[in-house]
Amino acid sequence: MNYLKLTVTKSAAKWYKEELSLQNGDHVRFYVRYGFGGHIPGFSLGISVDTPTDIYASTEVDGVKFYVENKDAWYFDEGALKVKIDEDRQEPEFIYS
Repeated sequence: MNYLKLTVTKSAAKWYKEELSLQNGDHVRFYVRYGFGGHIPGFSLGISVDTPTDIYASTEVDGVKFYVENKDAWYFDEGALKVKIDEDRQEPEFIYS
């Protein structure tokens, strides 16, 4: 059962496509890693261009599928993740709710 609402804005999808040289049909995985800046102390999100194996949540924007695997579901606690562009820094920003 899918409890995470994953949203990627069109401007964020465009940023990823340009920065990672993505093509339509590519997949971008959001995964949990050790680090700072996430919503659980000691963890943050990483990204990789990858092939899905066990999708927990996904969304497709402008031909690219953005997703989270089931093994990382614990990090989101059945909430929502919105990925948008921070207008001041001109880079992706993760908003958890």
